[in-house]
Amino acid sequence: MATLITGGAGFLGSHLCERLLGQGEEVLCMDNFFTGRRKNVAHLMANPNFELMRHDVVDPFKVEVDRIYNLACPASPVHYQHNPIKTVKTSVMGAINCLGLAKRVGARILQASTSEVYGDPEVHPQPESYRGNVNPIGLRACYDEGKRCAETLFFDYHRENSVDIRVVRIFNTYGPRMLPNDGRVVSNFIVQALRGEDLTIYGDGSQTRSFCFVDDLIEAMIRTMEQDQTVGPVNIGNPVEFTIRELAEKVLGKIEGPSKIVKEDLPSDDPMQRKPDISLAQKVLGWTPNIELSEGLDRTIPYFRQCLGL
Repeated sequence: MATLITGGAGFLGSHLCERLLGQGEEVLCMDNFFTGRRKNVAHLMANPNFELMRHDVVDPFKVEVDRIYNLACPASPVHYQHNPIKTVKTSVMGAINCLGLAKRVGARILQASTSEVYGDPEVHPQPESYRGNVNPIGLRACYDEGKRCAETLFFDYHRENSVDIRVVRIFNTYGPRMLPNDGRVVSNFIVQALRGEDLTIYGDGSQTRSFCFVDDLIEAMIRTMEQDQTVGPVNIGNPVEFTIRELAEKVLGKIEGPSKIVKEDLPSDDPMQRKPDISLAQKVLGWTPNIELSEGLDRTIPYFRQCLGL
């Protein structure tokens, strides 16, 4: 089995490369290294079944593969708001290029969509049937609407051209190989605590998130690709809900130091709630996340210590 992973040198992509190589697959890792890093896949370079290709998914490409995982897109507000037009292009033009390839070679293709398609949800928890509450002209729209349009393209290629698609909607995920400066809440809190800085929460910290450890996420993604019961979308995430303040307190409890919690104003369009309804994943994939937040943090903090040279 030959598999293309776009965004393969990123946080999720590198873990996916590792897993598929471990299953004996040939892996072509494509990345333009905007948020991906060579060091994330450096340990895979000696594997004869691994190939690294520097290429931007926005530009056309031709390869011969059996499977395609489309993970290419900056996924944190710091990075996707850096160049919002480029973010939209990556989601939309990248999807078109990947789908065109899948159509040509007859490959099955999986789209890594996001819980951000639900916007600031008015339904809680969020099932796949919920259509979302997204601000199409807000600061986060380049990512939210880009991913929504990518889903549209996937289903239109499926209906019109019989492309064999799978779509997953990924909720908050964390673990080793996250970028220390990506602005996501888990990495923010860990880095701040390790540096002895105060932990910044926005508003009163009562907004909620659910945190899925990367190993659980990758398992669900592979199961979605390999099953034939549904094309999706399928929610993937941990349904155990925490407030942002609770997360901050957990991090402080694991990293001793002078840090304390401080408050800042809420950013624009920041969702107040995030919790996946994973009943479809449980039914179709036989999947439920196994790694609790406390264990996941214990497996993530040493990575950030190493990154920061502490």
